Amino acid sequence: MAELRFRREAVTGATALFLIVTLFRFHGSVFAASGPPTFYRDVLPILQQHCQVCHRAGQIGPMPLVTFTQAHEYAQKMKHMTGMKMMPPWFADPRFGDFSNDNSLTSEQIASIASWADSGAPAGNPNDAPPAPHWTHGWNIPKPDLVIGMPKPVTIPAHGDVEYTYEIVPTRFTEDKWVQASEIRPMSREHVHHAVVYIRPPNSKWLRKAPIGHPFSASDMTTGEDVRQALFTDSDMLLVYAPGSSPDHWPDGMAKCIPAGSDLVFQMHYTTNGNAVTDQTSIGLVFAKQPPKQRVLTLQLANHSFVIPPEADNFRVEVFGTLPNDAILLSFFPHMHLRGKRFEYDIVNPDTIETLLRVNYHFHWQMSYKLAQPRFLKAGTKLQAIAWFDNSRNNPHNPDPEQTVRWGGQTYEEMMVGFFDLAVPANLDKWQYFVRSEPTR
Repeated sequence: MAELRFRREAVTGATALFLIVTLFRFHGSVFAASGPPTFYRDVLPILQQHCQVCHRAGQIGPMPLVTFTQAHEYAQKMKHMTGMKMMPPWFADPRFGDFSNDNSLTSEQIASIASWADSGAPAGNPNDAPPAPHWTHGWNIPKPDLVIGMPKPVTIPAHGDVEYTYEIVPTRFTEDKWVQASEIRPMSREHVHHAVVYIRPPNSKWLRKAPIGHPFSASDMTTGEDVRQALFTDSDMLLVYAPGSSPDHWPDGMAKCIPAGSDLVFQMHYTTNGNAVTDQTSIGLVFAKQPPKQRVLTLQLANHSFVIPPEADNFRVEVFGTLPNDAILLSFFPHMHLRGKRFEYDIVNPDTIETLLRVNYHFHWQMSYKLAQPRFLKAGTKLQAIAWFDNSRNNPHNPDPEQTVRWGGQTYEEMMVGFFDLAVPANLDKWQYFVRSEPTR
């Protein structure tokens, strides 16, 4: 584009008007020459960068948006969904925090899609298309070094509640494995409310009376202690999955550790939708090329004791925790159920509260939020998580606004869990991290 230079001298009114008209004509002629946005030149780059991670074959998007033919069919719907900022999904309040996985569109990108749709969604010149991104077939992480699946399929009934279902899978690792990326892949995604893959090291006593390689639930346990163990654990988490969540992919030098001889424990929360199916979820693992300097731990702030009254439309629940040792804060993953409204993470200072993240919660898009700049936190840092619930009839997802709501595993009950990821020295496991250091004198 031509560069316009001006001398440092007075400009008369007539000269200024001439310059304005000239500039208008110049930019107008450029726009006229380029014409309306086209698929290959203007829209496809947006789809590749922001949409195809979900909208391609085998992924969560209801339709692929990879080719011109596919996108052309949904041009007006794309205009509507992006104009309403419903797609791509992103629910963080922009006033708080900066996140590396913010996938929202700029106003210019939204306008480009709208203009393309309104001008008939033209294809344009295929030679204008950017190179196609490289997607790993079936995964949103690099090709896994190892895929570990639940050994037995689980039958999910057409109706009714389903207890949390577990399957224990021995890894038979003869050495510690450092996992730099991982992704949980349900076979029947529409029936999975959440999945957690726990790491059970060889010295853990957790669920030692449970069967290996077969699905079971708390009701299958024979003693009160065994039932309690099926409902609670302090074991380290490898990965948490919920609808809309992202896989883990840690930067070089950071990874999660699966100690030699560990088992993986799949915890599955299934929901019914009128169709009986089976599920056999798996997890893909990408191992670090060399032992990292920092170990990633997934911790949580949770409140189990709330009571939400009927018709309460902005019920507040909070929980606090103090870091026992120094750590680097990496990311957040809030979890609630159908009455979830907002979720917030804060640092509580003696005189101020610093909000790190505030999310306008969406049950069907439970996303993780990765800090653009990881945050060093000193031992003793006080963290706060706050959740707001809408138990009123104005909440379209509310199962029953007349019910008093408490903590529970089913979606018509509620949860308040603020997961967050920390990086600590590689030689510290989760239990060692919680041994508080003596204060420096």
